[in-house]
Amino acid sequence: MESNASEVALDLFPYLKVYKNGTLERIAGVEVVPPGLDPETNVLSKDIVIVPETGVSARIYRPNLISEDRKLPLVVYFHGGAFCVASPAFPPYHTSLNKLVAEANIIALSVDYRLVPEHPLPTAYEDSWVALQWIVSHKDEDGNQEAWIKDYVGFEQVFLAGDSAGGNIAHHLALRIKESNLGQKLKILGIGMIHPYFWGTSPIGPELNDRSRKELVDKWWLYVCPTDKGCDDPLINPFVDGESADLAGLACDRILIIVAEKDILKGRGWLYYDKLVKSGWKGKAEIMETEGEDHVFHIFNPDCDNANRLTKRLASFFNQGKLPFQLKCQSEVLG
Repeated sequence: MESNASEVALDLFPYLKVYKNGTLERIAGVEVVPPGLDPETNVLSKDIVIVPETGVSARIYRPNLISEDRKLPLVVYFHGGAFCVASPAFPPYHTSLNKLVAEANIIALSVDYRLVPEHPLPTAYEDSWVALQWIVSHKDEDGNQEAWIKDYVGFEQVFLAGDSAGGNIAHHLALRIKESNLGQKLKILGIGMIHPYFWGTSPIGPELNDRSRKELVDKWWLYVCPTDKGCDDPLINPFVDGESADLAGLACDRILIIVAEKDILKGRGWLYYDKLVKSGWKGKAEIMETEGEDHVFHIFNPDCDNANRLTKRLASFFNQGKLPFQLKCQSEVLG
């Protein structure tokens, strides 16, 4: 018989377990793979430390064959994992970034923000913000700088992107940038949100007919952000009061939202898109829905046809360059 100390106090399926003695066991997202040259995609990667004092780091990627006289777009990527698991070194994320960099011919910086519960929210947001500040520091001539950013990045072509919790992070950073000094130094051209992790107490869309999954996602958020606001905390529900005016302050010209037909979060992605196009934001909004797929399917099944289509769509988004201003909304469904 198990002792009380080894009994499970909280089973946060499928991510982790917390035992009565306080021990934390992560079940998902724990595997790691080293950086280096990926022979399949011919993409190079390496790990870099951004803030030695806190240990905030990142994995940076670039095409193996690259010309110094041509500057490439920079995609600052934030991984998913409900804020409590995974890292840029998690093999499915490493594979996904290699494929994206090869397809899009970009520089990518995958941020290794610190996780809940060891580092309660808003630590993940603050670590991600510090990563953006570190990137901006490369626009100056002096300082300890990363050569791959200094030599190859076109600072007029910077994007934010992320899946699940990472899409949530990208949203909040884009709101913060516009009202900060950082916004005067760094122009975010666009944001790619893949199956973004937004939520709320009152069910919408597919949540209405899937009570068990609704309760499961409720449980995840209440664990990572145990505030009195629950699932209507503004960090997870940007429309808690029914308003969308804040979206007009997003500091970018284009946003691509990608949702999946079978994802319990799909309704939140569509709600974000609808609120965005009605908010007065002066940019180009696009949404793509992948039929027959579930949450972050492209991470765990990267070679399927729909994953390849998703990667190509993101690559196209990151390579549109600076467009003349136009107010345009676009939606598409891919099967």
